[in-house]
Amino acid sequence: MLRFLLVRIASAIPVLVILSVVTFAIIQAPPGDYADFIRSQLMNQGGASFAQADEQAQIYRREHGLDKPLVVQYFNWIGGIVTKGDFGYSMFYNKPVADVVGERLPRTLALALVCHLFASVLGIGFGIWAATRQYSWIDSLLSGISFLGMTVPRFLMALIIVYILVFQLNVSEIGSFYSPQYGGAPWSWAKFVDLVKHVWPVVAIATFGGLAYNMRVMRGNLLDTLNAQYVETARAKGLSGGAVVMRHAVPNALHPLVMYQGVVLPYMLTGEIETAIIFALPTVGPAIVGSMAIGDVYVTATFMMVLSGTLIVGNIIADMLLALLDPRVRQQGGIH
Repeated sequence: MLRFLLVRIASAIPVLVILSVVTFAIIQAPPGDYADFIRSQLMNQGGASFAQADEQAQIYRREHGLDKPLVVQYFNWIGGIVTKGDFGYSMFYNKPVADVVGERLPRTLALALVCHLFASVLGIGFGIWAATRQYSWIDSLLSGISFLGMTVPRFLMALIIVYILVFQLNVSEIGSFYSPQYGGAPWSWAKFVDLVKHVWPVVAIATFGGLAYNMRVMRGNLLDTLNAQYVETARAKGLSGGAVVMRHAVPNALHPLVMYQGVVLPYMLTGEIETAIIFALPTVGPAIVGSMAIGDVYVTATFMMVLSGTLIVGNIIADMLLALLDPRVRQQGGIH
């Protein structure tokens, strides 16, 4: 297993290099950069003429290397990461990109993992419940919930919840993780309760979408597995219905969901973009969208590399989980 892990990590390095090149090129493809944003700000809000604003923009472009060729900018950026761990400087946030990532990524990961945990446990449980009661009213109800979760857009659910909270319940504290009195306070039960009060809409929306997918896949796979020959053999041996389902059918029906773990983490990180923007939460999603809009290239490129890294890590974890779950995978892959 250790050899398998080392091989996968080594093979991920060239993939990350290629992704960094492609990501940086795509981000720089649209015309304009942060100097153009500064020029428009000086003209629209500072009252400067075009010539004055353009002069300041050109000065800013030269000082920050934005006038250099794309290849030079890329190697300066990637060279700083490799040699000094420097991901560049955020021109909009006016701080190192590492600080911007360090502020937003941990809370986003925590939020995504909580949503994923709820979605997996509830989705798999409901999928088993629906499959073992096929065509009953429970199956019909859960199938309807699954259909809604996979078809209703997240931003629409977020807008509905915002409308209810603000205009019907007169909730004013939207757009932060804590109330003002808990912002810099040490952790306590009261602060945790306050955090839950602020983030439950995002958790509920993200969980609902993931739950619907997990439930639909689990139900379909389990129904196919319950009709397999080895399950019929287990029943013929006199095993109880619960033992047949949980010991023989469910582990094999879990295979597609285990492989799904390889893409679920970056999906969860980016899936909160709509809801986080609507609720104005300081997470990864709004930072990516905002930095792309104003040409803050190093913030965008770094966050995209983080998402690429989570995709690679997720696939490695999924392969290891699948190898632990299915002995046939270990034999075919030479994993011990």
